[in-house]
Amino acid sequence: MATVDITVMGAGVFGLSVAYACALRGARVQVIDPAGVGAGASGGIVGALAPHVPENWSDKKAFQLDSLLMAPDWWAGVSARSGLATGYARTGRLQPVALAGLEMARQRAVAAGNLWRGQAEWTVIPAQGTGDWAPVAPDGWLIHDNLSARIHPRRAVAALAAAVLALGGSIVPDADHAGLVLWATGHAGLATVPGLGAGEKGQAALLRFPAPDQPQLFADGVHLVPHDDGTVAIGSTSERDWDDLATDARLDSLIARARALFPMLADAPVLARWAGIRPRSASRSPVLGLWPARPGQFIANGGFKIGFGMAPKVAEVMADLMLDGRDAIPDGFRAG
Repeated sequence: MATVDITVMGAGVFGLSVAYACALRGARVQVIDPAGVGAGASGGIVGALAPHVPENWSDKKAFQLDSLLMAPDWWAGVSARSGLATGYARTGRLQPVALAGLEMARQRAVAAGNLWRGQAEWTVIPAQGTGDWAPVAPDGWLIHDNLSARIHPRRAVAALAAAVLALGGSIVPDADHAGLVLWATGHAGLATVPGLGAGEKGQAALLRFPAPDQPQLFADGVHLVPHDDGTVAIGSTSERDWDDLATDARLDSLIARARALFPMLADAPVLARWAGIRPRSASRSPVLGLWPARPGQFIANGGFKIGFGMAPKVAEVMADLMLDGRDAIPDGFRAG
């Protein structure tokens, strides 16, 4: 590229999404990552895009809702420009109502009706009659929301990268910084500023079990996400103390818990095991905007567990800020 308007450091979901949004607006973009596309936490296998509980509403929850509602058209655009599937589908989610939690679940259903703008529903349904594809429901009731979606993280970042290239951008292991610079370097980037955040290890597994049109399931902290390629993903552990990136007995325990929670998986073979370090900001919200640690430069980081769900809106507000000077970032997301 003869001239570069935007340099993005980091080829994970935040970096590639912002690069894509800027390239769509005509900016000349380069992405730099010595490890390659999706080499960090964005190269995972789970891809559960689930909303926050519809109560105690906040800027973070409103931002995520905007992003989840944008997602169908946004990811379809990525596929159209890249020619690659992302695995995205808004298939919903089932989870058991907690013991003695039925009234609270029904109150949340009312809150969702008020907060989700009539574009999605949170409903409480009897577990009886839902068939084999459902979590065990001790109280006999399930929560069903039709806002939750799934995506295949590895395929999604590959599609984003291909879309950036199709729009005339470049993705390289090293280059001089040019133009406006955005840092989207995951947990290593957070660690450069004391108190900004840290990394948290997660482990997940991919099993052979075809259920491509079924909703994702969530029970006892375990996500079960059916992908469209005949696999289901189980995730994930949350480990603040970790020594290396190897999968270990914690993943074995997670798989055993999943088989107990979702009996249909009893004989499903494990195809892949994954471990990665996810960027967790001190606030547990994304860190966006101008980066005080690097004057005149920008940051998009901290998509801990919700990075793919937040990516469409993160991409648009960062493109607004960097290209047009329009700042729509919630105060709680700012790095300062």
